[in-house]
Amino acid sequence: MQLPAAAPAEHIVRAACPHDCPDTCAMLVTVREIDGRRVAVKVAGDPSHPTTHGVLCTKVSRYLERTYHPDRILHPLRRVGRKGVGRFVQVTWDEALDDIAGRLERIAAVDPQRIVPYSYAGTMGLVQGEAMASRFFHKLGASFLDRTICATAGGEALTYTLGTRTGPAMEAFADSRLIVLWGTNAIASNLHLWSFAQQAKRRGAKLIAVDPYRSDTAEKCHQHIALLPGTDGALALGIAHVLIREGWLDRDYIDRYTLGFDALAARAEGFPPHDVAQICGISASEVEQLARDYWHIRPAAIRLNYGMQRVAGGGNAVRAVACLPALAGHWRDPAGGVLLSSSGVAEVDGDRLYRPGLLAGRSPRTVNMSTIGEALAHADPPIEALIVYDSNPVAVAPDSRTVAAGFAREDLFTVVLEHFRTDTADYADYVLPATTQLEHLDVHKSYGHLYVLANNPAIEPLGAALPNAEIFRRLAAKMGFTDPCFAETDDALAAQAFRRSGTTAKVDWEQLKQAGWQRLDVPLPYAPFAQGGFPTPSGRCEFYSQALADLGVDPVPDYVPPNEGPTSNPRRAARFPLAIISPPARNFLNSTFVNVTSLRDTEGEPTLQIHPRDAALRGIADGDHVRVFNDRGEFELVARVTDRARAGVVVALSIWWKKLAADGRNANEVTSQALTDIGRAPTFYDCLVEVAVR
Repeated sequence: MQLPAAAPAEHIVRAACPHDCPDTCAMLVTVREIDGRRVAVKVAGDPSHPTTHGVLCTKVSRYLERTYHPDRILHPLRRVGRKGVGRFVQVTWDEALDDIAGRLERIAAVDPQRIVPYSYAGTMGLVQGEAMASRFFHKLGASFLDRTICATAGGEALTYTLGTRTGPAMEAFADSRLIVLWGTNAIASNLHLWSFAQQAKRRGAKLIAVDPYRSDTAEKCHQHIALLPGTDGALALGIAHVLIREGWLDRDYIDRYTLGFDALAARAEGFPPHDVAQICGISASEVEQLARDYWHIRPAAIRLNYGMQRVAGGGNAVRAVACLPALAGHWRDPAGGVLLSSSGVAEVDGDRLYRPGLLAGRSPRTVNMSTIGEALAHADPPIEALIVYDSNPVAVAPDSRTVAAGFAREDLFTVVLEHFRTDTADYADYVLPATTQLEHLDVHKSYGHLYVLANNPAIEPLGAALPNAEIFRRLAAKMGFTDPCFAETDDALAAQAFRRSGTTAKVDWEQLKQAGWQRLDVPLPYAPFAQGGFPTPSGRCEFYSQALADLGVDPVPDYVPPNEGPTSNPRRAARFPLAIISPPARNFLNSTFVNVTSLRDTEGEPTLQIHPRDAALRGIADGDHVRVFNDRGEFELVARVTDRARAGVVVALSIWWKKLAADGRNANEVTSQALTDIGRAPTFYDCLVEVAVR
């Protein structure tokens, strides 16, 4: 894989996009020597990478603006003002780490479980994500963090059904004849899969969007099924009902490769299209037609995304959808099946990378990141120290008012590793400057395709910034951790990531650094379950899961209604009659990129899309400043009256930094800390509100 030619005095560095996106793009960074220092002057997609195809999204195309942003934190900072105000003074690394180590040692002497790490996917890199950090917290004996905030409901549900997290290759969608984009605005959050879907569309494929909101993606599909939030499980069971009723079943596949068909058929019997239509707020004919298309148009691929599992019944909904390809036999074709995540294909060598042996037999308690507000208020033993990296919980965690109150505790010692003064950084006792992707080394797997990637550092760290791994390495030294694993370099860490034998990731790290990317050792074409082979306890696609039954959970997929809905909670629905969802804004990625001026200017200001009927009932006109509220909190936006939001649902594209919103608040003011049926995950889209002119 030869690099494109660079101009004189320039060279090109192979890199990888680090962000929480299934596309995990291969990047080429053009570097120029200026005044004896390497300067990145261009970031582009790698045209040789089979899924990137030389194209980056609008966000990562602006990565230089983020790396060289004038507001970058480039030196350690110590708080001097009240928590939340964001007043700091610059200190040296030794001053910061000496004080941090001393504070942690004193807390750990009482009980190390009072120290909690808080991180997620600010980088998806295996080195700068959790490698050295996990070693540090294992040695310390700190609390475990249950990292649930995005994907565990769907991921665990998929594993209970299929045995792993995998699906058709991204490239194979170009050969599908029917593509159901279920709960995904692929144009904003899965751009490269969308390009393959467009190829399929040009070849005559039918594209159907299932989404409460007419997103950019839904607008470009042949059909949009605008169901109510939290009712996806009912729709999936309604499809199963029609398939079974009509005999549209691959009986051979079911008999050979599935378990529990009779139990699933009995469950689906209770979901005739008329009843499903009532639950979902759609027509019975839409249920019938979707089932008809799903059987007759072959091969059919479902791109299932995580938005639809952020409700009370999210796990069951994913299980119900994941059963459909086995019923109809779509797994037989590489361009058929369901793709939620491919993360199970590339197996990381966790024992080498994360060193759980450093726990030395201890079993610390687990804190759920999705209920950090509750934990900061009521955990026993209390949380006395938080180390936050790769996350911005004050902006992104549910029930934000409670979260902010917890972070404001004067007796809570908080350290934040960051690039910028985020909402969370404003509450820190110390803010430590972290490097961006252009400044450090890393190795990446993907949850959307079948390639591993290397990220080579393109430039030296700016200012006094350090990679996450180096910060934890230095902190370990300050605390007297002398185990040899704490001296390993980032290069050594990356080389260990896929060292375990017998896996699909047969990676030679030195070769990967040179090549930039490598396909996993899986067949081409990739049809993971064409002949069964599900890595479940039974070896079959489990419509009935004994593992769930053993946990006291319904072993057969069911429809679990929203916690906050007109039928499940009519008194609440009477007070707060509108469901709110907050899908990703096209120019942001969770709370990342919100402070990049060009992207924020493109996005404009926080807006609320509301259906004309709902607006008229409330006397709301387009452009009005409105208040969105419930008993948990409120926030303000500008109304956009549009039928892109279906009646009964309002849409607030997110996630804005609170400090960059006019009222200092965002959509998580109104979300709750309730968790999903499977996976202990948040229920961001299971939320009722009322809207009024400000």
